[in-house]
Amino acid sequence: MIKYKRIAVKVGSNVLTRPDGRLDVTRVSAIVDQIAVLHKAGAEIILISSGAVASGRSEVKPHKKLDAVSARQLFSAVGQAKLINRYYELFREQGIACGQILTTKENFGSRSLYLNQKNCIGVMLENKVIPIVNENDTTSITELMFTDNDELSGLMATMMDVDALIILSNVDGIYNGNPSDPSSQVIRQILPGQQDMDDYISDQKSTLGRGGMHTKCAIAQKVAAEGIAVMIANGKKENILLDLLQKPDTTVCTLFVPSEKEISSVKKWIAHSEDFAKGVVYVNAGAAEALQDESKASSLLPVGVSRIEGEFEEGDIVKIIAEADEQIIGVGKVQYDSFTARKYLGKKGHKPFIHYDYMSLD
Repeated sequence: MIKYKRIAVKVGSNVLTRPDGRLDVTRVSAIVDQIAVLHKAGAEIILISSGAVASGRSEVKPHKKLDAVSARQLFSAVGQAKLINRYYELFREQGIACGQILTTKENFGSRSLYLNQKNCIGVMLENKVIPIVNENDTTSITELMFTDNDELSGLMATMMDVDALIILSNVDGIYNGNPSDPSSQVIRQILPGQQDMDDYISDQKSTLGRGGMHTKCAIAQKVAAEGIAVMIANGKKENILLDLLQKPDTTVCTLFVPSEKEISSVKKWIAHSEDFAKGVVYVNAGAAEALQDESKASSLLPVGVSRIEGEFEEGDIVKIIAEADEQIIGVGKVQYDSFTARKYLGKKGHKPFIHYDYMSLD
């Protein structure tokens, strides 16, 4: 019945809340019922759920006007308790255990924290517990917040090596025009490497979340490039999860077809680590050409590095930029600290500055 063994399901704020901003209990219950069917059929489900801030907003009336960060902290602290309690009760009625995972972007920047988080969720899945993941808005630093839970779902899908990521929004998928235009149609399939999507996507953001369709599309393309099928569908449609998996040919959604290219788990982690880069490495024309040559695997040697910006330690993530046009080539995990790297700058006869196995190229 189910094509995919491990599935990440992201449910957006606009799916889980009513027009007045309160939690839509009926919709939450419907999502849980569908996940329960999949769980009992043998699928491993990771649920990335928005809705905490919206839930808290309907429960608390601040005594004075709060700044954006304080309001988010207050509403999420109250709303997360309400949201997870609702999930707990609904899953318990189905005879299924669930657990809460609150995370921050910083947990994906450190390899040790990343692996510790991965192990925790892995243990939950092994013991038939459904992880319910959300950003810890009460402690997240503004500059290091996820763009929204779409970004979090992409990181989670990659980290847990899922077979499919389903992003449930309040639209049927990505349209070839304005969704409000009756002549616009849902783009049913996007192939690997297809980059010309900007003309189709509205800049309008969710009234409850922080992201929009641009974010969803960019994340979906990146995740699909790592071998994971991604579907964007309308979470307000009845039985949408079951229909996507049981009747994929007739259920309206946008499917990002996964790449068949094999990518190691370390490379997947590095591919999503650009925001945590501690420095910048500029490479000369010869190195840039060698790195971007898809016919062979090339490491970045010190002789190809023209200059370095920032201070970093061995094992940190850095951005790789072509000196000629200052375009980002990719990111990588360095084998030297910045002091040693500057000492070997442009010299031959030394081990790679960034080995190919620890590099992700755009």
